[in-house]
Amino acid sequence: MIFVTVGTDVPFDRLVRVVDEWADRRERSDVFAQIGSTEWKPARLAYTRFLAPDEFMRRFAEARLVVAHAGMGTILSALRCEKPILVMPRHAALGETRNDHQLATARHLSTLGRINVAMDDAELRSQLDRIDELKAREPIGPYASPELIDTIRRFIVNGHAPASGHPLGRSAGPR
Repeated sequence: MIFVTVGTDVPFDRLVRVVDEWADRRERSDVFAQIGSTEWKPARLAYTRFLAPDEFMRRFAEARLVVAHAGMGTILSALRCEKPILVMPRHAALGETRNDHQLATARHLSTLGRINVAMDDAELRSQLDRIDELKAREPIGPYASPELIDTIRRFIVNGHAPASGHPLGRSAGPR
């Protein structure tokens, strides 16, 4: 199953429409979407507006691919559960969000090789056509690293960043 989620706070008509049209053209019946307050009514996709947390996690666990907005909660869940994820960030210029924080998140995590990203409708269709090539990325643990926790603790206690200037308190160069 392909699980599509747009989160619960803001509609994302463009994402739902593109996946619905793709599924219709490809005659896919294995796509389920959580569409929130999105106005687009899917013609092909099985969908619901909202899911209870346990039902969301069940569908997430059953998915072979997660398609989503570039929300950190969904991205972290995919990395933690070792699920392939394809994100399409909302764009402020299209009125989908107040600012382009999702674009920045998607670019950064894509550069790190952590997620698959489609920046626009055409790229989303293209990546969906290559669904079998989309792989899960390196998983993450459920907790912050000891280095990050220590850096935050020192920042709170000392009121400033570590002397090295690196966010984890070590040199950014080779060891």
